[in-house]
Amino acid sequence: MPKILTPRGAAPHQRGFTLVEVVVAFLLLSLVLMTVFEIFTRGLQRAGELDHYSRALAIAQSELASQGIEEQLVEGEIRGETEDRQFRWVVATRKYVDETAQAAAQPAPVSAYTLYRVETRVAWTTAAGTERDVALSTLLVAQNR
Repeated sequence: MPKILTPRGAAPHQRGFTLVEVVVAFLLLSLVLMTVFEIFTRGLQRAGELDHYSRALAIAQSELASQGIEEQLVEGEIRGETEDRQFRWVVATRKYVDETAQAAAQPAPVSAYTLYRVETRVAWTTAAGTERDVALSTLLVAQNR
């Protein structure tokens, strides 16, 4: 029987990893990497969604704040979109009606001012193709003319 040559200090019956052990190790590694990539991808998608939401919120706040500043408040709707056509907005202005006063059948007091309800809605389409929107509203006072 031929003598097996081994490095110094190594046991003559020491073996390496079997093919099954190597395949199982690669399988476990691939499962871990797929999970990590999925978590990373979802995090990036969520960050993009939050970026769009914060931009839409800023547009809604800006449009709401500009109402009644340059022109007098009047009932109606104003529509527009951003320069990149990614966001569309609608500003709806209506005279405010107090439901509790109407329910009590109280006549509206005569005043030099009118209270308006102004609602701003900003819509956009996500990368997945779903329609999203954000809406803000407030009450504004305008002098009657």
